[in-house]
Amino acid sequence: MKPYLSKAAVQMREQIDDSFADRSRKSDGWIGDARHAKQKSDHNPLPSGEVCAIDITADLGQAEGISAYLADQIRLAGKTDKRIKYVIHNHYIASKLLNWRWRKYKGINPHTKHIHISFYPNQSGEFFNIPLLGGNA
Repeated sequence: MKPYLSKAAVQMREQIDDSFADRSRKSDGWIGDARHAKQKSDHNPLPSGEVCAIDITADLGQAEGISAYLADQIRLAGKTDKRIKYVIHNHYIASKLLNWRWRKYKGINPHTKHIHISFYPNQSGEFFNIPLLGGNA
């Protein structure tokens, strides 16, 4: 099956692109490379072909620290938006495991150059209600 990006991930990326039109895309990505393929990763296609993760370059072309603020808004959205599985940025991860509180991320990649967002499979591409992306949560 040909890999495709999940609807929720496409929608999130489009909203980020609309909000940060001049952002760098140097570390953007969605489909896993050979290193990802050797391990469990939401960047690897499911049997259906769906890929449930995106990486968004941390350089959003605005004030320094805005990527941490965006990651935190995505974390907060995860509390009520059941499409979001987890978010990783700058040595920290948040998921429903600890009620969406940030905790130290101990993986190999500290995600300092990008924000990693994972989604549950088979989710809609509805608007994400995140203030930084034009929502009013």
